[in-house]
Amino acid sequence: MEKKQYLECGQIVNTHGVRGEVKLQPWCDEPEFIKKFKTLYISGKPYGVLSVRIHKECAIILFDGINDINDAMKLKGKVVEINRDDAKLPKGSWFIQDIIGLPVYDEQGAQIGILNDVFDAPAGKLYEIKSPDGMHLVPDVPEFIKEIDPDNEKIVVSLIEGM
Repeated sequence: MEKKQYLECGQIVNTHGVRGEVKLQPWCDEPEFIKKFKTLYISGKPYGVLSVRIHKECAIILFDGINDINDAMKLKGKVVEINRDDAKLPKGSWFIQDIIGLPVYDEQGAQIGILNDVFDAPAGKLYEIKSPDGMHLVPDVPEFIKEIDPDNEKIVVSLIEGM
């Protein structure tokens, strides 16, 4: 499976103040992750990042060339992307985008289906597996998610009755 070079990391939901800052609702695990990037991409165009601070689970970003609230308003509603090459992930971590569509197997090696989506729920992440007999929701806990291996394109889970 080919990996996308640019990955969605959030959406600009509003402006912040009058100096041209924007409020980004991050789609990554932690809003702090956005602070690591010197360049973000909007509609394929690179924007230099002058500053990022976290406020109420959102990232307040000042982009180079966005000088006032009028410039910032033009970005409202836009999806922001990162370049995969600029991201440094901890060992054993991966981008959710890289595991969507992978085959999912049970512990005996039988294919159950494919990973359709990953949702954030109040109690943690849920993996949605599409199988011939319907959808299965599996909580992201070691008792059920046994292995995620994007390099070898497989996910191993342990299902219980009713899941």
